[in-house]
Amino acid sequence: MEGFLAMALLMGLTSSLHCIGMCGAISGALSLGLPETVRARRGLLLAYNLLFSLGRIFSYALAGLLTGMVGSALAESLDSAPAMVLPRLIAALTVIAAGLHLGGWVPRLALVEGLGVPLWRRLEPVGRSLIPIRSPFQALLYGTVWGWLPCGLVYWALLISATAPNATQGMLFMLVFGVTTVPAMLATGMLAGWIRQLRAWRHARSIAGALLILMGLVALWYTLALGLLRQS
Repeated sequence: MEGFLAMALLMGLTSSLHCIGMCGAISGALSLGLPETVRARRGLLLAYNLLFSLGRIFSYALAGLLTGMVGSALAESLDSAPAMVLPRLIAALTVIAAGLHLGGWVPRLALVEGLGVPLWRRLEPVGRSLIPIRSPFQALLYGTVWGWLPCGLVYWALLISATAPNATQGMLFMLVFGVTTVPAMLATGMLAGWIRQLRAWRHARSIAGALLILMGLVALWYTLALGLLRQS
């Protein structure tokens, strides 16, 4: 369980650059679109941004709950031995694929971002109708819609959550993943200049992707060793 959630933590932290690049503009625009009375008070502005993220994380957790339910139901249909090893194998390979996607080494993996486009076409008008944000409830609701924005790394994380032993752990995986992306979203408004410099550093995404690949390889080795032990 601890290793599973550690995987979510690392994915969330290493995907921060991707989050800034994809959602940073949205976060900045939402902040600038808030009433002057909100933007003039730093604490209130922070509270609204936290509500955006809280809604987004709620959607991630809900999606993780659903994928965890589906994945655990499929695992129950397998024999006991494969049911233990196969989900871990899929999770390890998915982390490696996410690292390759983040590092930009396999461009075709970006096609996974199109998986949620049909759903987003239905939800995007709902989010647009909430702008401009004028209340905390609107901020929370917009964040909930924002959580379904097509994003390759979120989808990779959801594939891993589907390998969880039960729906609750699938939800917790996405919850941890979402929480670790919050600092990056908050930083887009408070540290915009530094963030732009970080994005311009061409090695940053490569290092983040390599860290994910390394963790995936470690998980893969552990999974294969576990499978061999069970067969002996």
